[in-house]
Amino acid sequence: MDLNEYIRDIPDFPKPGIIFKDITPLLGQPEAFKASTDAMAAPYHDVELDAVVGIESRGFIFGAAIAQSVGCGFVPIRKPGKLPADTISVSYELEYGEDTVEIHRDAVGEGDRVLLVDDVLATGGTMAAAGELIRKTGASIAGLVFLVELSFLDGRARLDGEDIHSVLTY
Repeated sequence: MDLNEYIRDIPDFPKPGIIFKDITPLLGQPEAFKASTDAMAAPYHDVELDAVVGIESRGFIFGAAIAQSVGCGFVPIRKPGKLPADTISVSYELEYGEDTVEIHRDAVGEGDRVLLVDDVLATGGTMAAAGELIRKTGASIAGLVFLVELSFLDGRARLDGEDIHSVLTY
């Protein structure tokens, strides 16, 4: 199945000059959604994992399905103020400002091996912050997986040394 057929280009979103890769057509087609999560999970079926960690919000969609596929639990990384228990946070720079991500302090810990999941690898800033957050818990990163990688933005450079798997590359 050619998953590219289910990714829609939206010109000038969220601002002029940007061509947004819209994954909602893929999510709306059961066969395409299953094929995408199968392809994302495939490299990790024989890897010992304690958790799959998905980044808000589309990382939740793929992360939960991948967690079921590889046989472990799912842990969310969220924006500030969304998690009810004690959290650990990391702030990071955006093009025009700053953002923060959080995880429950007891979600993963020393010695745990996690797979980090998000829908798109663009500049790598959010995933780099998520990786820092995971390392703060004492857990280790077994891999990073994305449905789409926008290679022209060179996000891999910010994630140097990590095992990265992308299903589609533009």
